[in-house]
Amino acid sequence: MRWENLTVESGEPGESDGHGRAADAALFGADAVVTRTFDTPEFRGITFHEVRARSVLNRVPGASRMPFDWTVNPYRGCTHACVYCFARKTHGYLDLDTGIGFDTQIVVKVNAPEVLRRQLSSRRWQGDHVAMGTNVDCYQRAEGRYRLMPGIISALTEHANPFSILTKGTLILRDLELLVRAAAVTDVGISVSVGFTDTELWRTVEPGTPAPERRLDVVRTLGEHGIGCGVLMAPVVPFLSDHPAQLRDTVRAIAAAGATSVTPLVLHLRPGAREWFMAWLGRHHPHLVRRYERLYAEGAYAPKWYQRRITRQVHDLAQEYGIGPTRAGMARRIRPAEAPPAAEPPAVSEPTQLTLL
Repeated sequence: MRWENLTVESGEPGESDGHGRAADAALFGADAVVTRTFDTPEFRGITFHEVRARSVLNRVPGASRMPFDWTVNPYRGCTHACVYCFARKTHGYLDLDTGIGFDTQIVVKVNAPEVLRRQLSSRRWQGDHVAMGTNVDCYQRAEGRYRLMPGIISALTEHANPFSILTKGTLILRDLELLVRAAAVTDVGISVSVGFTDTELWRTVEPGTPAPERRLDVVRTLGEHGIGCGVLMAPVVPFLSDHPAQLRDTVRAIAAAGATSVTPLVLHLRPGAREWFMAWLGRHHPHLVRRYERLYAEGAYAPKWYQRRITRQVHDLAQEYGIGPTRAGMARRIRPAEAPPAAEPPAVSEPTQLTLL
């Protein structure tokens, strides 16, 4: 595997040789990799590659459509096994398979909390917002064993550094007290991803994730503890979860869970994910293959007219059920339960579609 391909990005606050140059281009070398397997039901068939990273703060490329500049990703690969995951292509950088290998070969940056704490202490670090869960889920099953997020959240809290988390995992509730503590000193945004509530679709398209209703329980529980939580309604899967009745069922459930916002995102199929998803589609819904080929003929994204239609339908439903969209890049402050109610937010004029998944 080409571990040497993981290099410190230009401008990243990593280690220096004293002259402004990176002391070692590689984030970690082959001699720093330990491969483990665990003979337990939840990890059977999964291989973990434990690495000691030299940098964990990743600068988002300038051409990216993301509304943030920095990310932290303690894992590569994801046991959620979502067939549409755009991050599949990143496994190819390591000469790992982007299909089943992405689901079962998990890279774990075991020293991520210590490295992050050191990087946040650097004089070059400006305290920018750090996004987590935007590549692979930081609360996937592996986090239950490796417990990297408590140290990461604590490091960010110690430096009063704003951050956000996007997850499909229910394990985030384990760190509830840490999140409340962080919110006392900085801005923290939490979003849970729930694209649909169709149980049969969930079982085949997101087989390693908690069920949609369990994710909505996370939203509900966070709200009960004074933590406002938005929902990224992603992905809306063309011809499988986009019927008006399905959209209504999903938005109704999101509203019932107490979500502070709902932001729809139509499925997009980048190289790596596209091939894996289309193979899945051919097995489970062969009659839709030609329709997808036409819908995505121009590239990774569905046509603008289709995206606008879904966005309009979801936002109309959200308004009907008393919740609203979130502006791209808008951080939501988590407030302790005893804090006074926040002032009513201003109306959002034109919703912006996020591209986090």
